[in-house]
Amino acid sequence: MEATVMNDHCDNTENKSAFANRVSFERKIETRKIEGNDLVSCEEEFVAKLLRIKNLDYANSIAEEVSPRNTIYTRVVKRCLDILISLPACIVFLPLNIVFGICTFFDVGNPIFYRQTRVGKDERLFTMVKFRSMNEKKDANGVLLPAAQRVTKFGKIMRKFSLDELLNFWSVLKGDMSIIGPRPMPVFIYERMNKRHKKCISVKPGLECPRVVSVECKNGSMYQNSYENAVWYVENVSFMTDIKMLFLLVKMACSLHRRSGQAQGASYFVGYDDEGCAISLRRYKEIYMDNSV
Repeated sequence: MEATVMNDHCDNTENKSAFANRVSFERKIETRKIEGNDLVSCEEEFVAKLLRIKNLDYANSIAEEVSPRNTIYTRVVKRCLDILISLPACIVFLPLNIVFGICTFFDVGNPIFYRQTRVGKDERLFTMVKFRSMNEKKDANGVLLPAAQRVTKFGKIMRKFSLDELLNFWSVLKGDMSIIGPRPMPVFIYERMNKRHKKCISVKPGLECPRVVSVECKNGSMYQNSYENAVWYVENVSFMTDIKMLFLLVKMACSLHRRSGQAQGASYFVGYDDEGCAISLRRYKEIYMDNSV
């Protein structure tokens, strides 16, 4: 009898702790200024809410459990490697960053930095900083124009060679990010994800998580593949996996075609379709609106 009472007490304590952590995270979202909210159009937010009501529960019900890997490498060694790589990178790239900062000022004006709140490990919020590569032109409703209409000529060069990402080595050195890991999610994107895909925050977000697995998805969703790749990484992170991905990251950074499509009006993730597959606003229109015509 006493053992049962003790177990119930422990369960209640754990539930209260989890609830308190969740409340703390939600309060941070409410009280902290989330930069970049004007990136979300009224149409996108409407579709996101619609899919959340319509399909999120189903997506959660069919989602497989995730078992994050917990080893001496993930707890200690990975952080040591991040410091060994990011510290010299910050020093080596400092002169370049000064030059890029001056060029950015003459290109888009002040401020020269783009800041946005992202979700880090265990739902810890941090501010990611990059050089601005787009202007702030908005439509009549005060919503930013599509990226393809705002990216500057100098910005295209910065994005093409991933030069706008060099400042993220400072985030790695601080401990907010890792060299290899799932891309850090904006808060409004994270809130749209199902419980399986939210497990990507079981590790620190990274500069990049090169895709090493392919996921079967009837709708051919880019986001479904990306999120499943992140989940795969969480469950399989190791020294050899990181080394392999590090070589792929260098290859991606050196590729002239790596980011050629990212400034062409890419559509954000808005939720899950009827099959529980992560989709973008553009894909939502193709599936539901085209079929209704």
